[in-house]
Amino acid sequence: MPGLDPNVAVHKLGIPNEARWVKQASRRFRPELTIQIEVEIDKLIAAGFIREVHYPTWLSNIVQVLKKKTGALRICVDYRDVNDVCPKDEFPLPIT
Repeated sequence: MPGLDPNVAVHKLGIPNEARWVKQASRRFRPELTIQIEVEIDKLIAAGFIREVHYPTWLSNIVQVLKKKTGALRICVDYRDVNDVCPKDEFPLPIT
């Protein structure tokens, strides 16, 4: 999170060293959605929540999920490959 001192909290993934790196292939979107996606990505970059990487070992795509009621796009990142490699939690959530 921007502005948070790394001495307070640092998050690291527990990916094993023997895990095979995955770079997802680039997804294609409809031309009319591409402009809206770029606007949303620029907002996330300006807010400091995402950044461009130049030499990635893991590369995940953005995914357009649904449109909001206002007509804006809802953007997510496809972390399924990273989640598959990370160790599973020993304390699962109880069934409510």
